[in-house]
Amino acid sequence: MHLDAGFILSTEAFDSPLGVQFVVWLLTDKGPMKVISAPESVLFFIKAGDQVQAEKVLKKAGVLCRFRSLILKNFQQQAISGCYFKSLKQYYRAVNLLKADNIVVYEEDIRPIDRFLMERFIKGSAWVRGTFAQKNGYRQLTNAQFKNNPDITPQFTVLSLDIECNADGVLFSIGLVGDRIDKVLMIGEPEPLHGESINITWCIDEIELLETLQSEISYLDPDVIIGWNIIEFDFSVLHARAEALAITLKLGRNNEAIKLHTGHYTRLTIPGRAVIDGIDTLKNATYHYDSFSLAHVAAKELGEEKLITENNRLTEIVRQFNEHKQALANYNRQDCILVLAIFKKLNLLDFAVVRSQLTGLALARMGGSVAAFVNLYLPLLHRSGYVAPNLGEHGLSFDSPGGYVMSSLPGLYKNVVVLDFKSLYPSIMRTFCIDPLGLVEGLLHPEDAVKGYNDALFSRQKHHLPALIKTLSLTRQQAKDQQQPMLSQAIKIIMNSLYGVLGSKGCRFYDPRLSSSITLRGHAIMQTTKTWIEQWGYRVIYGDTDSTFVVLDEALSAAACNDIGQQLALKINHHWQQQIKQQFDLESFLEIEFETHYSPFFMPTIRGKATGSKKRYAGKITTEQGDKLVFKGMETVRSDWTELAHEFQTELFTTLFSDDFTAALLPPILDRYIKALFAGHYDSKLVYRKRLGQHLTDYQKNIPPHVKALKQYQATHPDYVVKRGQIVEYVYTMTGTELYTGNHHYDYLTYVKKQLVPIAEMILTDTKLSIGHFDNQQISLL
Repeated sequence: MHLDAGFILSTEAFDSPLGVQFVVWLLTDKGPMKVISAPESVLFFIKAGDQVQAEKVLKKAGVLCRFRSLILKNFQQQAISGCYFKSLKQYYRAVNLLKADNIVVYEEDIRPIDRFLMERFIKGSAWVRGTFAQKNGYRQLTNAQFKNNPDITPQFTVLSLDIECNADGVLFSIGLVGDRIDKVLMIGEPEPLHGESINITWCIDEIELLETLQSEISYLDPDVIIGWNIIEFDFSVLHARAEALAITLKLGRNNEAIKLHTGHYTRLTIPGRAVIDGIDTLKNATYHYDSFSLAHVAAKELGEEKLITENNRLTEIVRQFNEHKQALANYNRQDCILVLAIFKKLNLLDFAVVRSQLTGLALARMGGSVAAFVNLYLPLLHRSGYVAPNLGEHGLSFDSPGGYVMSSLPGLYKNVVVLDFKSLYPSIMRTFCIDPLGLVEGLLHPEDAVKGYNDALFSRQKHHLPALIKTLSLTRQQAKDQQQPMLSQAIKIIMNSLYGVLGSKGCRFYDPRLSSSITLRGHAIMQTTKTWIEQWGYRVIYGDTDSTFVVLDEALSAAACNDIGQQLALKINHHWQQQIKQQFDLESFLEIEFETHYSPFFMPTIRGKATGSKKRYAGKITTEQGDKLVFKGMETVRSDWTELAHEFQTELFTTLFSDDFTAALLPPILDRYIKALFAGHYDSKLVYRKRLGQHLTDYQKNIPPHVKALKQYQATHPDYVVKRGQIVEYVYTMTGTELYTGNHHYDYLTYVKKQLVPIAEMILTDTKLSIGHFDNQQISLL
């Protein structure tokens, strides 16, 4: 028997004469390895009381199934039977037959290969043992056994891939940049190259293009293929064109065919290779952008532009293919290079590996916070004697509230310190034993349970999430100590997602008693913390979810404010330890930290009202690099305000927060901006950017400004193509809104009213400025 270890690149399952077998491609230190499991059975669960009826239904349909009574029960304490199958085909057929006969089926939506790995606690990498054989270009193990191996750090060969095509998906070219390659495959007759040299392989038609792609990938043999929307777009188009041309697209190792399935999301399998999408990985890593387009992210992260910047990019791509193929090849290649550069700068591949090793999700799995939770929790639940519930099985219809947001006290303050609960919701779950299994067992044994909210009771002993959160917290601290930022970030995301998953109606473990016991406990903690701080002689002006804003004396130095912030945090933590011990006989894992000292700090009113706003404020902090303005929820951080508004607000607050500030300094700034605006100095900063939330044809009654601009433009440019989700750039002109082209007769007065005055009014409360003060005659005199 041969023993080896490697990182999982791809997984599949297939029917064999002896049962279901699983194929797992690993990247080992000796290269790729195809590992085929011993024949297995696959299973789902039913109530033991339904077994007789299920046997009749499946026997009548000729479906072979082995039933077995198990030491498992559902959340309603009903006994469970396992339904075992030697065939995937019969497994899925049985699911449909039993559901059609109104027999409740449990965990049938867990993919057999996922169950196979998760029940062995395999996350990202594995030990394997089986019968060894050397194949052409790879090694193979058969009749293999699997065991978790958490200690592998893979070193991948990477290929960046990007396609160009027309609106119907007809292929023009394919860019390939990465280890040992930098070229574009292009349909067309060979052309002499002009200017900068680029490696182009010319193909007669789409068939030769796809065949050449197969040859290149077979030769390069990459472990990982990356791209931008690469699964939903590039590979979906490649797969569709291959099918239309009756080609089997063999891009996997051992020349195995790709497999693409659509459903809730598109699942792509390329045997022996992982395909990782840049957009999805950025979102999983909690990056936020106004747009996740490659053009926008590249501009933000790399300071580089795509080679085609026109609004209607597709029209230009088609024109270049017909008229200037070398230009299109350069554009295609540049997109591949930008993707590689973004992955490298943001360590996205490292993040994907760590995420897989923490959750067990496949390296290429898109989204999946619910799937990650199931991977972590389900094997533990089974070992506690339960099967997972189906959606909505609790039968409860009320919704749990969101995070606590305190009413604010508006104004300009000299010193404000912010105290922030570290991972508040995970800490609440750990402290108060909030857990799906804990809820079931707590309701069964109320005599020694922890009280939650909405009649929830949680077992003090039988639960899994508190221990899981403890392990994650310790591992994250170790990651910080050992300077492993990707691991620390991935753990933080997983911990923060635990509440979100339990509060999601799309999760089988959702129960409003769980989620409300977290959020309402958070409300109580925030309110009690505020009361304590005020009893100690300080004033709390705002609180949001897990942060509390405390005003300190204006005469205090920054060092004194920092000391008070630290002392308040220690005192609050001590009080919570005492109170939770006395009230619940539990150990407190709540930990509040002194986070920030703002000097000064501004909390605005709600526009047009005297009451304080929520989730909107500005302040100045001092860092090692110098002073820094921080804006929360203000125009400077909102994508639907123009660059003019961003620049104007930043200057106003820079002045407001300056040491020599007087109110008289602010009105001249507004006057100066208005003069410069009407002089045309800000024309390049007047562009609004708004995402198209629906298909253009879906806007019928309520037509927002960006849609009006689009429809007006299409009236004179019928070939202009726009898709839902696209960012629309538009401006206000003397004839209304127009799609931004750079050549407009701007309506400057509208920009004064909509962009400058609202920001000024927020600060200039002691002046009588209002929109009514500005008309054409007055502005012309400024």
